[in-house]
Amino acid sequence: MSNLKTLDHAAAAEIFIKDEARTDWHDDTLWFVRQKRDKAVHGIAEWEQLREWASQIKNHTLSNLDNYLTAFEKQAEANGIKIHWAADALEHNQLMHKILKDNNISRIVKSKSMLTEECHLNDYLKKQGIEVVDTDLGERIVQLRDEAPSHIVLPAIHLKKQDVSETFHEHLHTEEGNNDPQYLTEAARQHLRNHFIQSELAITGVNFAIAETGGFVVCTNEGNADMGAHTAKIHVACMGIEKIIPKAEHLGVFLRLLARSATGQPITTYSSHFQKPRPGQEMHIIIVDNGRTKQLGRADFRNSLKCIRCAACFNTCPVYRRSGGHSYHTAVAGPIGSILNPNLDMKANADLPFASTLCGSCSNVCPVKIDIHEQLWKWRQVIVEEGYVKPEKKMAMKGMAWLFSNPKVYRWAGKSGRWFLRTMPFLGNNKLNVWYKQREMPEAPKQSFHDWYQQNKNK
Repeated sequence: MSNLKTLDHAAAAEIFIKDEARTDWHDDTLWFVRQKRDKAVHGIAEWEQLREWASQIKNHTLSNLDNYLTAFEKQAEANGIKIHWAADALEHNQLMHKILKDNNISRIVKSKSMLTEECHLNDYLKKQGIEVVDTDLGERIVQLRDEAPSHIVLPAIHLKKQDVSETFHEHLHTEEGNNDPQYLTEAARQHLRNHFIQSELAITGVNFAIAETGGFVVCTNEGNADMGAHTAKIHVACMGIEKIIPKAEHLGVFLRLLARSATGQPITTYSSHFQKPRPGQEMHIIIVDNGRTKQLGRADFRNSLKCIRCAACFNTCPVYRRSGGHSYHTAVAGPIGSILNPNLDMKANADLPFASTLCGSCSNVCPVKIDIHEQLWKWRQVIVEEGYVKPEKKMAMKGMAWLFSNPKVYRWAGKSGRWFLRTMPFLGNNKLNVWYKQREMPEAPKQSFHDWYQQNKNK
């Protein structure tokens, strides 16, 4: 997509926050989703037990991934599903292209699949002269705008209804200036219905693949995955190797966690189970590695593969909420993307682990207990050691480390800094201070906490 550029997070975020009103709206909207999640969670007494079960199931699965993947392949093939293995994004796209060519297919619909976004499938097929129509409403909106999704659950969350109205007027010839959500949704339904009817091949993602049965589950709120898979003569499901769970009975744990964490719903509107192709249909599954086994081998970062793509960490993250998804310049943004993407390309994504306050809210809301904020901190150490930070930043960090390790110098520097900020505030309140951008600097206190404590500890 055109806006997946090489700007680092800070530079891209600076562009996003120039529109202060939109930034505030984006922040408030995502926090509203976070509050919905909290209300849903507080209605289940066993929530923490579910999180622990999910975490342990994923831990067990990752430790025995090879066995569960081969068991899934064997059972799926017995069910009549054709299994393909892809080492990386390019091989995934080539396999998809081969299926299309072998069956002389040109009309394709796709429901939401973050794996295909990760692999840039649409762009690859477009270069081959093949158009893929995204059928998730949010995905279709950003596709018409030639943008990437900014959120893995709410792809068009960065857009207001006025933006959607303008996009639909340009591409679907809807009434100019009509911002009514019901009108716009109906226009999208009518537009997509013909694509569903005419499609020859449907692409879906996979939320959970069950080793025991060889089946898989796709969770949607719009039913577009079902519409595509049930009308097309070929269904291709794309999944990362980490989507495996051992048994069907484990679904009860994950389905209770997923929707509540993502949108505050008790369950997704459609939890569609696919076991085998219907009579006369072909069904394929492309199982993709694309750096996942490398991540699995990193002891500090393997837990990131437990992710079920609920985006709860997005909705709670103060940095994501106020910088927008496109500032992360990757298919998977937010805190989870910031610990997954350095594994794919450390140099290109070296900025992302620093796009965090390390507040830990992401880890607190994660339904599978990924230690996200700790991994962000560890990635920073790896990135610095590998030399992927700017020299001035590395020097500044070394200087801060020396300062913090010398208490007397630290207290003197703090006292001097407070005096300068009180008497000459322009030294801090200027454009050379990056902390001054988009902020009002606080008034410096007259004394530090250390000084106050020394004066009051015996009272």
